[in-house]
Order: sequence, then structure tokens, then C-alpha cells
Amino acid sequence: MAISVRSCILLAAFIFITSHSFGQGILKTQGKQIVNEKGQPVIWRCMGLGGWLLQEGYMFRVGNLGTQHRIKESIAGLVGEEKTKQFYDAWLTQHTTKADFDSMAAWGFNAVRLPLHYNLFTLPVEQEPNAGQQTWLTKGFAITDSVLSWCRSNKMYLILDMHATPGGQGNDLNISDRNAGKPSLWESDGNRQKLIALWKQLAKRYANEPYIGGYDIINEPNWGFQDTADKRGTAEKMNVPLKQLLVDMTKAIREVDTKHIIIIEGNGFGNNYNGIEPTWDNNLVMSFHKYGNFNTQPAIQKFLDYRDKYNIPLWLGESGENSNTWFTECIRLVEENGIGWGWWPLKKMGINNPLEIKMPDGYEQLLNYWRGNGPRPDSATAWKVLQQLLNNIKVQNNAVHRDVVDAMFRQVQTNSTLPFKQHVIAEGTTVIPAVEFDLGKQGQAYYDKDTASYQYTPGVHTQGNRGHSYRNDGVDITSNDAGSGIFSIEDGEWLQYTIEVKKAGNYQLGFNTWVENAGAQLSILANERTLIDKLTLPVTDSKQSNKTTWVKNVPLPAGTTRLKLLANKGGFNLQSISFIKE
Repeated sequence: MAISVRSCILLAAFIFITSHSFGQGILKTQGKQIVNEKGQPVIWRCMGLGGWLLQEGYMFRVGNLGTQHRIKESIAGLVGEEKTKQFYDAWLTQHTTKADFDSMAAWGFNAVRLPLHYNLFTLPVEQEPNAGQQTWLTKGFAITDSVLSWCRSNKMYLILDMHATPGGQGNDLNISDRNAGKPSLWESDGNRQKLIALWKQLAKRYANEPYIGGYDIINEPNWGFQDTADKRGTAEKMNVPLKQLLVDMTKAIREVDTKHIIIIEGNGFGNNYNGIEPTWDNNLVMSFHKYGNFNTQPAIQKFLDYRDKYNIPLWLGESGENSNTWFTECIRLVEENGIGWGWWPLKKMGINNPLEIKMPDGYEQLLNYWRGNGPRPDSATAWKVLQQLLNNIKVQNNAVHRDVVDAMFRQVQTNSTLPFKQHVIAEGTTVIPAVEFDLGKQGQAYYDKDTASYQYTPGVHTQGNRGHSYRNDGVDITSNDAGSGIFSIEDGEWLQYTIEVKKAGNYQLGFNTWVENAGAQLSILANERTLIDKLTLPVTDSKQSNKTTWVKNVPLPAGTTRLKLLANKGGFNLQSISFIKE
């Protein structure tokens, strides 16, 4: 995406203003902007805490179970109801803590979107002892109070997001923990009245809290009101029940809180606003969600048109789960248009988030049983695995993906690169793992022909890291017994490594490779000057037998050098590069 000099200057100025305007009272809307009490514009750089108060199966490789209530039932089937309760009590206290918030603030996030499950705050309609009345539970409010205190201590705004409504707000069951055997939000007036009452209760509690950024009153409705076959709600033309509920929730909130921003989402997973506008309140923000499409102006133009037509601020309320290249391009796009963003999620099993939950030993045994592909583990074994999972979800035990954070913040503003790790070339043998190429954008730190996923763009079937391992750049990385390595290197692809050479002189360089195609070649450049030109790599016998090819008398200058490894002819995998002083 080409960026003009003027755009860079405007973006830098906007980042400076919006990064220095927190702690200035309750936010509000002013025309097309979100501002603080001094009238300074505020842009949310927000992280969504998916998987904590509401589990979605794909985050923990149990997509076949999907909804939280089915995951809970499956755990109970192995360890019993009492231990399942212990597990979920520990999950709520250990998954996300103040240490997570301290980390997010240090990385650059200034807001947090907290996905709420209604059942932490109130009973399901069918369990109410007195029909039509609301029983309030302390657990959800206490958790939210704690989260607010963590935000306050880090000068971050908290956005309350009703992710799981009473009955569930759509046909995608997982995102709202919906039980399809019971009336949905749209099929039960009791469910709708409970949701309205819950928002009023929350707004009353937090009416004067300056670090509450806003109320995201219903996440991703997906329902065909006019046509039940329209399961996603993307073809809906009127959205009459959705608009009525949004208006009713707004009215209830305004009875107790006239100050805070209310965030609305359209049908079709937040993006179908047919029939919902014009607005009915002077302090609304229009949210849209963006996944797996191109990061070009036309991709968001209809929302920019809404902003102009209705004089309302926009917020990219949820996005993510792609490659670093896609992250940088998307964030750059919306920030250049004066739009804040909310990423999803902070942590899960997988590489495309700031924190990765590691799989416990023995977890595959549970997964295979739940998938119907393996024997039932005994209760003691299952409980041991679940206890390790509870340990692994803690931030201190998560894998931190610095490349993801770098792509979301630093790379949005600069083309410069940074070393992924410090590589000092000294006496003896120095080995650099191939996967430790520099941090930076596609075309700056590396070049790969396939750098992002456009899963919601018809006819486009590309991916980023097809090995789904180690880091989230466009380079294909896989793990095996020998460690992580780069595979499927194609013609013209390249990798950059920043090295610190202690002593100038001639070195032997060794390239540990597995070569599939005869004629595979690589070149090495130092600060864009060719050191090794078109080295032919020998074909290896099997994927289990890498071979190191050595080149002697390679001159390296003392100090910092940027080495570029260029695949003149691809068809090889790369495990490491070795250096020996001659």
C-alpha cells in the first residue's frame, strides 16, 4: 500500500495527539471524532480479551465442541461436576490478571475491550425464581470492577462488550455461547428484557467512571429477520428488531448514565446497518468488524460514507487473526482515516496474537477423545492435563510474540527494521537459526510471495506463515525435532539478518538446508554488496537429513552488518546459518 509523505506526517501528528490525551475525563463524541473533556481527539488502540469470560472452542483447538457450555459439559464428562467448577473458578482468576494489563500498556495499547458473558451477572431466564424479575450475581460485577482498576492504574480505557447475550444473538453459536435448543435473544421477550435490564445495571454502576470508554451493547448480531435462510444476517434490508433493541438499550442506559459513549454494531457480524440509521442519540459510535479482506480504501469506504452522512465517529471494533503484514496494513489504513481499532484476541493457542497459550502435555489425548478419534482418558489423567492448562494460561507462562506487537505498533509508523535477537559473530562457531530474521515489514525485513490470508475474499487463497509456527510474519516456518526452520522457499524470496561482527576478516559460512529441487541457489549480500553469488545447494536424500554447505573466505567487516539471504532459485528449506572465523 503506497503511503504519501503528507499521509505519514498527518499520521505521526495524529498518533502524538491521541497518545497524549488519556486521563482527561469521560470520553464523548464530537461530530466524527471521539474526544476527551478538553476536546482533544482520542483514538482507541484496543485489545479484546477473548477466551477469558467466554470461551470459544477454536481458541483452544476444540472447535468441534464450539460453545462454552459444550466445552464445560465435555470436561464434566471426564472429571465430574465438582472438579469442573474448580476448573472454571480457577480459569476466571488465572487467565487474565493485572500483569496482562501491565504488559498491554507497555506495548502501546490504550484501551481494552472486555467480552462479557451475561451469565456471570444474572441468571438465565428459565432459571429465574420469579418470572420477569432479574437476579443479580456478584461474580461478573466483581471481575469487571477488578478489570476497571487494572485499566485505571495503566491509564487505559475499558470498553464493555456484551459478547454473549441472554439466549444468544445469532446463528453463529460459538461467539455467544448460544444453545440452539432454547429460544434465542430474538425469539424471547424475556431474554431481551433481561439484556436491557443488565445494561441499565452496568451503566448505573459505572456512570461516573472516567476510565470506562464506552458500552459496546451487542456484539456481532447475525440473524435473518426477514428471511430465516439468511443465517448470517448479511442480506437483511430492514433490521427492525435489531434497531428497536438498540434503541431500547440506549434508553435504559440513558436513564442512569447520560455521559458515556454507546457503541452500536450492525447485523451480519457488525457490518450490516440497513435500516438502523439515522441515529437516535447524540453520543453514539458506529462499530464495524474487519477480517480477511483487502486493506484498501474501498474495503472501508461504505463506513466512511456512513460517517459523513450521519456525522458519527467510526471504530474498527474487532479485527485480527491474520498475518503481521495484514495487521500492519489494516491498522495503518484505519488510522490514516482517523479510526481507532480493537484487536482480537490477546491470547489463545496459536501464533497470530501477542500471547500464545502453550498446549499442555497430554492435551492431544483429550482432544482425540472429544473428536471421537481416541480412547477416553481416565479422570486422573484428564485432571492433570487440565491443571497444566490452567498453569499455561497465566501470562508468565505464555509465549510472547514480539513480532505481532511490533507489527501492530512500530511497523505502522516506520519501514525500519530491528534485530529479532542479538547475533554477535565472535571467535569460534556462531549459529543463527534461520527463523531469527529481522523484525520488520514485508519488503524490508524479508520478502515472501504469500504473506496474508484473505479468507473472506472470494477467489483468493493465500496464507501467511503456512507452518503456523514460531512467528506470525509471511515466512513459512515449521517445527520438527531439529527445531523451527523455514520451508517452501521460492524463487526471489529473501531474509535479512542483522549481525554484529567483532573482528573483521574472512569467515566460513555454512548453510544447513534440505533441498528438494536440483539447481536450488542462494546468494548472500552484506549491506547490499554481494558476498556469495548463486551458490548451488546439493539435493538431500530426505527431509530427515539436512546437509550443511560451506563456503570459505567470505569477508565480513567489523561492526553492524545487514546480511540478506536471497533465493535465486527456490526449492529448499533452511534450518540455520553458521559462521566460523578463519
